Amino acid sequence: MAELTSKQRAQLRAMANSLEPIVHIGKGDLGENLIRQADEALEARELIKCRVLETSEYTAREAADALGKATRSEVVQVIGTKFILYRQSHKKDKKDKIVLIRK
Repeated sequence: MAELTSKQRAQLRAMANSLEPIVHIGKGDLGENLIRQADEALEARELIKCRVLETSEYTAREAADALGKATRSEVVQVIGTKFILYRQSHKKDKKDKIVLIRK
């Protein structure tokens, strides 16, 4: 995946404003189940918001980088305890695909 431009990041941040966090990272390591959950959510939605709980041993930046690498997705933004991940869907027939603005 090509690196996102600042305009594309701004577009994705605006789209993620209304999203609720669907992946919550708590105690323990970033396990297989958490990675699978994030991977499935990215495939279905392309853009997800995640939250790092107070009990987590990870900071939001560490969790975003680790989860982004594990799911082959781009970290769009990290703010406080929340972060946004984006990955283009592999399903060609998906109707509501996110169309990024041109570079």
